[in-house]
Amino acid sequence: MESRACLTADTGPQFAWLNRRRTLHCNHGPIDLLIQVDGSTAQRRRAMQAAIECFMDILPDLTTELAQLRAGVDSIEMPRGSVARRMVQACLPFSDERVTPMAAVAGAVADEVLDEMRTVADYRRIWVNNGGDIAFCLAQGQRFRCGLVPDLVTGRCDSHIELTCTDGIAGIATSGSAGKGGGGRSFSLGIADSVTVLAASAARADAAATLIANHVDLPGHHAVKRGAARDIDPDSDLGQRQVTLSVDRLTSNEITTALEAGVSYARCCLSAGRIAAAILCLRGQKRVVGSLPLLAAA
Repeated sequence: MESRACLTADTGPQFAWLNRRRTLHCNHGPIDLLIQVDGSTAQRRRAMQAAIECFMDILPDLTTELAQLRAGVDSIEMPRGSVARRMVQACLPFSDERVTPMAAVAGAVADEVLDEMRTVADYRRIWVNNGGDIAFCLAQGQRFRCGLVPDLVTGRCDSHIELTCTDGIAGIATSGSAGKGGGGRSFSLGIADSVTVLAASAARADAAATLIANHVDLPGHHAVKRGAARDIDPDSDLGQRQVTLSVDRLTSNEITTALEAGVSYARCCLSAGRIAAAILCLRGQKRVVGSLPLLAAA
């Protein structure tokens, strides 16, 4: 389980054009999107207008059901809001992990905006990046290249994947132990530097990355400092559960043990059809589960 930032905001939605008006930046409280459309000028304008109109209501709609979304996914009724429903549906396959729908909020927001855009415009390629959790769609013959970050604290890309419209992948998400104030936006129960997941949607990838990262762990190890999530963020859906605060020096064997625990769970997710692939990273070691269309040096 992974807790996102508090879904409240004092100011309304903010919009800005970047990259000579090719990229739209949307911000509202903790939600921060970068959006790009490849297509004709008229189609880009139509898609971007749809994104703006959709984005206006996302945070207000989520806050009305926030209390419900912080409960365990196995104990809640299906919410009314479209993004909230996406969150629940993405997390239901992981109900045995005590997960809340908040584990998929970033990916679900990206999916929602993407779907609104693709229904109103012709395009070659659209992508919606919500803080590293990305929803995208490709027309025939198009490709999408995405960098892989092995350590969320440094944020440096060391390689990339290149996806095509025939790969059956429409979402990429990354999770890890870089907590709030340490390079990340959320909490993790594990110690992975990063876990990147490819899946059929960004919400599914988001939920899976969260859970796989939780399993990259050394339970009870003296090098792992933990604390109650609520002591750091009173609004966290994790409550008193112990989240990772820092990880001291680990031996090569300890790193391998932690990664293999995550790999075992990732393989279960792959076998169940929940993910297409996963890349797990910890202290310079990397494991790949599933088949990546292309993995190359950055």
